[in-house]
Amino acid sequence: MATSSIIFIVVVAVVVVALLVVLTVLVQRRRAEHHRVEAAEIRDRAGEQSHLAAQREALATATAARARAAQAEADVKAAEASGLAHRAAVQRGEAVDSRNQVNREYSRADSIDPDSEPVDAPPESGRGR
Repeated sequence: MATSSIIFIVVVAVVVVALLVVLTVLVQRRRAEHHRVEAAEIRDRAGEQSHLAAQREALATATAARARAAQAEADVKAAEASGLAHRAAVQRGEAVDSRNQVNREYSRADSIDPDSEPVDAPPESGRGR
């Protein structure tokens, strides 16, 4: 084989390798650019979703605040109801004592009244004299 043939084969091989290297670099650059564009689109969508997420977080925070306020109001109402129930129990006891006092007065009046007829049954709570 002649020297020129060997040189020609080596030159062709070098050119082929150089073309393969250039093509590989171009493909890698194109792929990298495609990835950059795709990453930018993903970031844009994430930015939009971030805004929506922030709105949802704000809504959740506001709802939680309203829930705490409603719970505080319910606690106040429960305390008020408990106080009213206690006051009603006290008043009920006072009413029973008052009714008993009235009945004792009726009994005392009946016991000293010479025209009163003796009653075998205890006086009714609604006795109307």
